[in-house]
Amino acid sequence: MQIAAPTKARPGDKVAVVSPSFAAPGVAPAVHEQAMRRLADVTGLVPVEYPTTRRVGASARGRAADLNAAFADPEIRAVLATIGGEDQITVVPHLDANAVRADPKPYLGYSDNTNILSWLWSNGVAGFYGGSTQVQLGPGPGLDACHRDALLAALLTGGRLEVTDPGESEDVGREWADPAALTEYGEREPTQPWAWSGPDRSVTGRTWGGCIEVVQWILTAGRFATDPAVLAGGVLLLETSEDLIPAQEFGWILRSLGERGMLEAVDAVLVARPPASDLERRRDAVERAAHRDAQRDTALAVLGRYNPDAVVCIGVPFGHTRPQWILPYGGQVTVDGALQRVWADYD
Repeated sequence: MQIAAPTKARPGDKVAVVSPSFAAPGVAPAVHEQAMRRLADVTGLVPVEYPTTRRVGASARGRAADLNAAFADPEIRAVLATIGGEDQITVVPHLDANAVRADPKPYLGYSDNTNILSWLWSNGVAGFYGGSTQVQLGPGPGLDACHRDALLAALLTGGRLEVTDPGESEDVGREWADPAALTEYGEREPTQPWAWSGPDRSVTGRTWGGCIEVVQWILTAGRFATDPAVLAGGVLLLETSEDLIPAQEFGWILRSLGERGMLEAVDAVLVARPPASDLERRRDAVERAAHRDAQRDTALAVLGRYNPDAVVCIGVPFGHTRPQWILPYGGQVTVDGALQRVWADYD
């Protein structure tokens, strides 16, 4: 399957900032406005908001209209989602494929944005998994170094970066209503070494996947090619959301991907470090570790059953975690089981 790499933006270009799912900027405008200032300062790009960027409860058609306008506008050179949500699946049917094919531009988002990224992928356009302005740019004292590097590579510079572990992580930041959310990180803890399995070989392939709960929705809605062979030789990206699904449920979904032939098709799998707490469920360190260990062991067991020849790495900092790496979606990632290292190509 042919996937087009979006053209990079240049300093001074306009970038769309949209809310295709939940309009978080309408709930926490101070965090959003700080994100917009930081986006402009770090990238030199000019953020452009749309009618539904701050409109909580906007219709699916209204959110799609903003996306279509951004994709079709030649002055807009990238599109950034403010955050995810849970109903973007209702937006996708209203999107204009002709616009994205005519002028591919970088799209950045994760979580519920798996819907749009997979839709772009199915229309032959690559994107980037990660980059919520409301979570990764606005809160705290500034951008994390790895996120800044990946953001610049995705939007402006391209190139190849090694995906490394920042050594610390947080599941959730401060509540947006707390003034400290603008200046302080959430509770951070040391990370654990990544878990590896499979052969000692290096795999370079195009990525597909995303938030596994949303992947399940996409498959249920019939919005993925019926032949899993389109994933042949690729790298599967998988992560879980702040819903904190138990390891058993994660395993059931993963097993379904295996039964469909999707796990057998790929040559490598990256599983993200999962969140283990949220604002309501403040688990202690022992409980958080148990949640992550259970998901790791489940992933290793299911992937080993369906594709023991895949190179598997578990614990990579992408998706619902901070610091967060933005990874190519439809672009190339290298997973080296011999060196136990990961690289991402942002061209």
